[in-house]
Order: sequence, then C-alpha cells, then structure tokens
Amino acid sequence: MECISCATITNKYKCSKCLAPYCSVNCYKKHKELPECAERSAAKQKTQPAKDVQEEEPTIYPPFSTDDTVPITLLQQLSHSEPLRQLLHNPHLRALLREIDVAHNANLAMAAAMQEPLFVEFANACLQVVEPMTDAEKEDLKLCS
Repeated sequence: MECISCATITNKYKCSKCLAPYCSVNCYKKHKELPECAERSAAKQKTQPAKDVQEEEPTIYPPFSTDDTVPITLLQQLSHSEPLRQLLHNPHLRALLREIDVAHNANLAMAAAMQEPLFVEFANACLQVVEPMTDAEKEDLKLCS
C-alpha cells in the first residue's frame, strides 16, 4: 500500500477516520488537514450499512486465532459479570487499563500491571468468566490456601 501523503510503500498505519494508509506522523498530520480525509470518511460511511454493534478499531492486520484466542461469545459475557463491573468502578484500575491499551510495548506494560494486586484481581475475574475453574482446580486451590 502507498502512503496517502508521500506515496512511500507502507503497511504501518491507517487513518482512524478514512482508513487511508500512511507511513509517519508527519504524513498523517498532512493527510488529516486535507478535505479528502473527510470525503473518504463520508464515502466510507455511506457504503457501509448502519450497525447496532460498536465498530471494531481499524487495523491493518487481519484477526488470527491461536490456541489462546478467546471466542467472541465468551468475551461478550464479560459485560454481564458483576464482579468485573465492581472492579471497573476503581479509577486506578481504569487508569492501568488505559496505560496498557496505549503502551508501545504491550508485554512490558502487562508485566508491570501484573505486579499490581488490583490488576491481578481484575485478570482473575476475567478468567473466571472466559475460562472458569474446574472442580479439581478449585480443590487444588483450597489445598494451597
């Protein structure tokens, strides 16, 4: 794909409004000031049917599944978890989640977050929804406590 501003071959970034590819911050700044960004965004919205579901973040990489990929149906169950709702009332936890979301090195950010007891509690609450413990695992946990 060619950068929308300088025509350099790139696959690094896409404009969040119109999904046009760009290669650097400078090219993005030039692009977003041009009326073609708004025009492409409007044209894109006209061609897409209205969705009730929140639109996914634009990405240049197609989703792929691994053994660790959680099915979307289980992820949607997270929104119905009362323990998660209670934890998310904590502003410190929300700030941690925002930091992880925008971190340049996600692995490093997750490793740092896992040092926080509140984040560990959040991660465990998520796991209880998407991968509940078996009876044998619960017994093992009782023995360790």
